[in-house]
Amino acid sequence: MQGVPVREARQVRVMRLPAPRGPITAELFGRLAGPPGEMTPLPEPATPSLHDGDLQLALFACYELHYRGFDGVDESWEWEPSLLRERARLERCFESALAEAVPRPLPVPPGQVRRALAGLCGSGDGRMSRHLRRGATLEQFREFVMHRSLYHLKEADPHSWGIPRLYGRAKAALVEIQADEYGGGRQERMHAELFRATMRGLGLDDSYGAYLDRAPGITLAVSNVMSLFGLHRRRRGALAGHLAALEMTSSLPNRRYAAGLRRLGGDDTTALFYDEHVQADAVHEQIAAHDLCGGLAEAEPELIGDILYGAACALTLDDLWAAHVMDRWARGESSLETAGQLVP
Repeated sequence: MQGVPVREARQVRVMRLPAPRGPITAELFGRLAGPPGEMTPLPEPATPSLHDGDLQLALFACYELHYRGFDGVDESWEWEPSLLRERARLERCFESALAEAVPRPLPVPPGQVRRALAGLCGSGDGRMSRHLRRGATLEQFREFVMHRSLYHLKEADPHSWGIPRLYGRAKAALVEIQADEYGGGRQERMHAELFRATMRGLGLDDSYGAYLDRAPGITLAVSNVMSLFGLHRRRRGALAGHLAALEMTSSLPNRRYAAGLRRLGGDDTTALFYDEHVQADAVHEQIAAHDLCGGLAEAEPELIGDILYGAACALTLDDLWAAHVMDRWARGESSLETAGQLVP
């Protein structure tokens, strides 16, 4: 594999609406394809689940209107009150599924938040990263990257919603982390751009949202929880905890990803995204735990439970996602969905 340099200029491409996966997305996408107006109530999910592709894709699409939107979808839909009402109904289903899957950690005193976060983050088994380091095939590594592209091609964006909602020490910490994520103002160093280079080096389409149609429900849920926390001011504690969990569990897995990619023939350009995270996230871990979450806990101690819950959500969803992928691979199957497949 040969790495591909970051492109200097590129026409911005927007996603098209994906294929529906059930009655919710069929109704939603049909309306989004037309002019903005009153949104009739969407069908209820049969059983709200983190794995429900119909529910998770509908919620992902509603959230995406606040990011880059969709080709052919009128931008006025973003703040259409009736659509926001229906999104809130979908969010309640999602939050119900989260509450069932993620036990809420007990609050601790502000001075113990960092230790509590470390305790939560030390429970992962690293099965996915060890497999990619030593045993994964090239096709499995490519699938892994396709899954992750839903987040990494807009890396940092969901957590940036938190900047205007924080103040003081916590705000300064979040800005410091995000500045690195965005390459310190240099396009070629932005983490999303580095990931695009990884995708090109693996022969994948690096267009934003190129693999949305292939993402299973749990992959969408991993992305959706970031937007859920980011778009609601009342969830700012959970957003901080979520980011801290990502940073505190990043360095070692990314070292393994880089080694696995090189084992499979990847060059330095293709592996640079992972190399960058080994170094950057070792620093970000301290900032996120001590200054972002610690500072927020001291300023607003009533948010401590939310901080720890946000971290627990990040860790649990990643574990559920890894279990889905590894189980599919163990059966000799693709971990991705067939494009346009209806999920009951």
